[in-house]
Amino acid sequence: MTDDARPVGLAAAHPPTEAGAGLFAWVASIDHKQIGIMYLLTTLFFFGVGGVEALLIRIQLARPENHFLSPEAYNQIFTMHGTTMIFLVVMPMLIGFGVYLVPLMIGARDMAFPRLNALSFWMLLLGGLLLYFSFIAGGAPAAGWFSYAPLTERAFTTTPGMDYWALGLLALGVGTVGSGINFIVTIVTLRAPGLSLRRLPLFVWMTLVNSILILFALSVLNASLVMLLIDRQLDAHFFTQGGSAILWQHFFWGFGHPEVYIMALPAFGIISEVVPVFSRKPIFGYGFVAASTVAIGFLSILVWAHHMFAVGLGHAADLAFAATSLTIAVPTGVKIFNWIATMWGGRIWTTTAMLFAMAF
Repeated sequence: MTDDARPVGLAAAHPPTEAGAGLFAWVASIDHKQIGIMYLLTTLFFFGVGGVEALLIRIQLARPENHFLSPEAYNQIFTMHGTTMIFLVVMPMLIGFGVYLVPLMIGARDMAFPRLNALSFWMLLLGGLLLYFSFIAGGAPAAGWFSYAPLTERAFTTTPGMDYWALGLLALGVGTVGSGINFIVTIVTLRAPGLSLRRLPLFVWMTLVNSILILFALSVLNASLVMLLIDRQLDAHFFTQGGSAILWQHFFWGFGHPEVYIMALPAFGIISEVVPVFSRKPIFGYGFVAASTVAIGFLSILVWAHHMFAVGLGHAADLAFAATSLTIAVPTGVKIFNWIATMWGGRIWTTTAMLFAMAF
């Protein structure tokens, strides 16, 4: 059966756009390669912005009694630096690699939902612009990138910076959930004939598990952001005045710890592709690497309160979360031994990529 005659699933209804010329061709593009490049360029820009903010923080901390930044400006820069690096650099950068590479690695013509793919990117850009618009709309958020209640409530933060923070992250969260759904459907339904789950490239395996994590973690964050906005705009009391400030911590770290692996798993996938290529031998223990990825995804949902040992949850809860926190190190260690075993006895080609992978 020829490629033209073979059914291609959901992508058949959305053929990739022809490469055009000019800026509008990029703005209107639904081609996964162009969208992946736009992800990477956007995150590179925000990486520069976050780097400038880091320099401002270090200048302020360079000597005691420094008045380079006012306390208010320092808190704003501190908050925006953390938010930028997590939500506008690391996570979308790795999603951008996935958008570009996953369809190529599984033999698909494009992502399952090309227009949703484009929407997810533009939601990233919208969220970033909303966040930084706060600087000229009355002051940026100043409660830390984790924004603990009750500091985020209107009684303690009267400027609109927190509202822009919540709206910006909500836009980012919606776009990221869209990307997660798109990856799952693409990988499950659009693989080339004969490419079973047991034969998937490890980067694709880790992107699949990562996308499932995104659905769990970002949904929790999005719900808590809506609650924060209702608190601030409609005088509800989810997190203060009869509500619970600790509830915000449960919600935020219910997102925040899986987020650690949302940022790590695609990077593990990249290393798992680079090491075998430049060791010139297959990955050692493919099944163990794939299974450890699933284990990391499952355990990462069960460790959030290890960020909350000082809260007073009780010995039973503290012991339970300590145990899961120790356990999740095991599948991560499995990956490291697999990478070392892959290099062991291989004909290592010390390219720049391999040197970075070995240092990793």
